[in-house]
Amino acid sequence: MSTFSSVKPNADLSAFSKLLLPRVIMKFFSLFGRLKSVVIGMVHVKALPGTPLSSMKMSEITEEACREAEIYSDAGVDGLIIENMHDIPYIFSVGPEVTACMTVVCSAVRNQCPFLPLGVQILSSANHQALAVALASGLDFIRAEGFVFSHVADEGLLNACAGELLRYRKQIGAEHVHVFTDIKKKHSSHALTSDVSIAETARAAEFFLSDGLIITGSATGVQADPQQLKEVSESMKIPVLIGSGVTYENVEDYMEANAMIIGSHFKKDGHWPNAVDPQRVKRFMKKVQELRQ
Repeated sequence: MSTFSSVKPNADLSAFSKLLLPRVIMKFFSLFGRLKSVVIGMVHVKALPGTPLSSMKMSEITEEACREAEIYSDAGVDGLIIENMHDIPYIFSVGPEVTACMTVVCSAVRNQCPFLPLGVQILSSANHQALAVALASGLDFIRAEGFVFSHVADEGLLNACAGELLRYRKQIGAEHVHVFTDIKKKHSSHALTSDVSIAETARAAEFFLSDGLIITGSATGVQADPQQLKEVSESMKIPVLIGSGVTYENVEDYMEANAMIIGSHFKKDGHWPNAVDPQRVKRFMKKVQELRQ
């Protein structure tokens, strides 16, 4: 069992300081104030200018993102990820307008929630741009796809980026920004790496200095395999997050994860394109608080 998984979920930092926890774990605790069952809600930004579904002014897009952030904050979530989910179909080479617009939105959400841990993901796999946005907006982490091992995503062939991404983080002075990385990315074929297990992929990401691993199901809203969570957590010394499919009904299966990223379940009728449903978020957080006892 890893050092991380042996620490109690709500342990006070001073209680385990003598264990000499790895730096990345200390960073995670400092950010969220917990080691297990952190809940991170998704703010799905409306389609940005220049994308096929764009229909709103930037002022309207920003206002809606702040409104959703306030709902999450009022319900007691532990953090948020701001993501350009509505910019379908996704492309690898996002334009400068996306970076600029996401900086505006993220800065507004940061002002709305000054003390809540905030992250950003820019689809698809625009990890350098996400780091730049996080630095400019005062955010705390990014979610990065394609960190280790090549695979075929629905946008095309995605190659590993760990070396370039972490060098870029160093160059721009953003080392305080956590990089949480998907492994065996959803919406992808992994035939190219079918001989590499998820545990081996996780170890490669850990070796390449990931700040946390994200396990998902096969697509948005699809439940991640609890056995994969167990397998990866027991061999890692860095945080393991669940990135899809957590619901009110199955959350017990994922309480041992260091964090749960939740989008679809928090939306009206559990469907990701819909607006955030305050009652679904509150109901979920009440159950999590009870399970944490």
